[in-house]
Amino acid sequence: MGLTEWAILIVLLVLALLGLFAWRQIRLVRQGGVEVAMRIRPDLATSRWHLGVGRYRGDQFRWYRITGVLYGPSEILYRRGLHIVQRRKPTGSESYAMPRGSTVLRCQSMQDEFEIAMGTDALTGFLSWLEAAPPGSAVPWAS
Repeated sequence: MGLTEWAILIVLLVLALLGLFAWRQIRLVRQGGVEVAMRIRPDLATSRWHLGVGRYRGDQFRWYRITGVLYGPSEILYRRGLHIVQRRKPTGSESYAMPRGSTVLRCQSMQDEFEIAMGTDALTGFLSWLEAAPPGSAVPWAS
């Protein structure tokens, strides 16, 4: 096999992977997902924003990274123990890595601290889901 055949094979594989990622995103959004960017452990200098799709399933918010190769969710947020610590608008350079018109929520769960960014409609749905916690659960900063 010559160099040209290898180059064509690599290009075809890359195109197939891009097609798979695009198909996955379309499927997730059409099945009731919302566009959400997430950054795990935001205090680390190496922490980066990643685009994804979030879906609600009972007391779970499942986040699927768009460029992830896993079939299942990349992160699962549980309503119980999830607290919004801070709200803010994205900084100039951040706004390119998240959905348009996003609000950034710094959240803390039982496992770790993270930031999520979502547009106005998705934010309304997320806050409604969070406030719908069972009676007796405290939800600071939700409204």
